[in-house]
Amino acid sequence: MSTASVASGRGETKLVRALSLREAAALVIGTVIGTGIFLKTAPMSQLLGSPSMVLFAWVAAGLLSLAGALTYAELGAMLPKAGGEYVFLREAYGDLLAFLFGWANMAIIATGAIAALGTAFASFLSAFVPMSAVYAGRTFQVLGQEVNWQFGIRQVVAIAVILLFTAVNTVGVAVSGRIQWLLTAAKVLGITVIVGGAFLLSRAASWDHLSAPVTGSASAGGVSAFGAAMIAALWAYQGWSHMPMVAGEMRNPERDIPRGLIYGMLIVLVIYLLTNIAYFYALPFDEIITSSSTAYRDALPVATKATQSYLGGKASAVVTIAFLLSLIGALNGVVVMNARVPYAMARDGLFFPGLGKLAPATGVPARAVWAQGIWGALLALSGTFDQLTTSSIFAVWIFFALAAGAVLVLRRKMPDLPRPYRTFGYPLVPILFILVATWLVINTLRTNPVESAAGLLLIALGIPFYLYFRRNRVGVTRTGPT
Repeated sequence: MSTASVASGRGETKLVRALSLREAAALVIGTVIGTGIFLKTAPMSQLLGSPSMVLFAWVAAGLLSLAGALTYAELGAMLPKAGGEYVFLREAYGDLLAFLFGWANMAIIATGAIAALGTAFASFLSAFVPMSAVYAGRTFQVLGQEVNWQFGIRQVVAIAVILLFTAVNTVGVAVSGRIQWLLTAAKVLGITVIVGGAFLLSRAASWDHLSAPVTGSASAGGVSAFGAAMIAALWAYQGWSHMPMVAGEMRNPERDIPRGLIYGMLIVLVIYLLTNIAYFYALPFDEIITSSSTAYRDALPVATKATQSYLGGKASAVVTIAFLLSLIGALNGVVVMNARVPYAMARDGLFFPGLGKLAPATGVPARAVWAQGIWGALLALSGTFDQLTTSSIFAVWIFFALAAGAVLVLRRKMPDLPRPYRTFGYPLVPILFILVATWLVINTLRTNPVESAAGLLLIALGIPFYLYFRRNRVGVTRTGPT
C-alpha cells in the first residue's frame, strides 16, 4: 500500500478505511468462536442435568449477547471512531472512566486474552508436535493461590504465535481483514465437518438422546445452576464487543457496524445451537456429562467424543485441527481490534504519545499493535495469566454495564446527534443487558471475592496514571465528537 493512499491533503497519515461488511462480520464470528463451543457443553450438562435445559442456556446466553450487540450497534454507528468502548465511555461519562477501561483493557483484558489464546494454541499443537521440554520452573503464591511457573518449549511457541500475528497486523488493515475472513471461513468449515458428520454419519445417533431421562452424576437444576451454566455459555460468546474498535477503518461504519454485529451474532447463535444439538444427537447424555471438564480432567472433550462416533481414532486429530483454526482466528481478531484502544487514548493525550502514531506506509497504529503484542507475550511467559484473567472477567462486566448505559446517557446528552441505527427494543433491551451485567458483577463479588478485589485494584491502579497523563496532556487530537 502506498503512502499516498493513507495520507490526507496536508500530508498527515490517517487510518485507512478498508474494511467492509464481510470483514466486520468475520471479526465478530472469528473472535467470538474460540474453544468454548468445543468444551463448555460438558460442565453445563453437569450443572443442569437435561439436554433441553443446556440448549435453553445456550440460547438465553446468546440472546443476552445479542442484546449487548444491539446496544453497541447504535453506539458504533453514532460514534464511528477508533477505540470502540473507549469512545462510548468517554462521550457518555468523561475521560476518567474511558481511561480506566482502556487501562484495564491494555493491562489484562485484551492482553490476557492474547496470552491465553497463544498458550492454548501451543497446548493443542502439542498433540502433533512433542513439547515436553521444560527449561526452568518455580512454585510461588499469587493472590493466595499456588502457581506453578515454568518456562519451556510450549511458552516459546505461545510467544512465537503471538508475535507472528502481531507482526502480520502491522502490514495493513486490509491484509488483517482478509486474513480474518479466511481464518473465519476455515473455522466455520471445521465446525461444519464436525457437526455434519455427527448428524449424518454417527453410528449411535438418536433423537431420543435429547429427551432421555438422566440419572446418576448430573446435578439437576435450580436457578443458581442455570445462572452458572449461562455464565459458562457467556464466556463462549465473548468477543462481539471488540468490533466497533476498528470503526475508524471501516468503509461505511454507519451501516456496517450494526449489520456486522447483528449478522455476526445471529450466525454465532445458530452455529452454537446446531453444534450442541449435534452433540446431543450423536451421544448419550451420560457421555456428554463425563466429557472433559473440571470434574473429568482426563476425559476427552465433548467435540472429540461426538467426532469419534463416526471417525473413530481419527477424531482427535480432526478436532485438534478445528481447535487450532479456531484459536488463531480468535487471536488475530483480538490483536487487530484491541490495538485501536491505546491508539485512541494516545490521540486524546491520555496515554504514551508514541502509541498514537500511524505507520506512514500502511496507516496502521503499528506501535500500539507491538506494545499490545509484547505485553501479551510477557503475560504468556509469566505463567500467571490464568489468575489475572479471572480477575479481568470482573472488570469486563463492569465496563459492559457502563457501555450499555451509554446508550441511555447519550440519548439525553446528545439527542440531535445522527443515529443511523437505533437499538431495537429501546429502552428495554439495553436495560435488560445492564441488569444482567450488574447481576454478574455482584455474583462475581460474592463467589470470587479475592479475584474481584484484584480486579478492582487493577482498575484503581490506573487512576494515578490518568492523573499523570492528564496533567501532561499535549498535542491532543480527539478521536470522537467533542
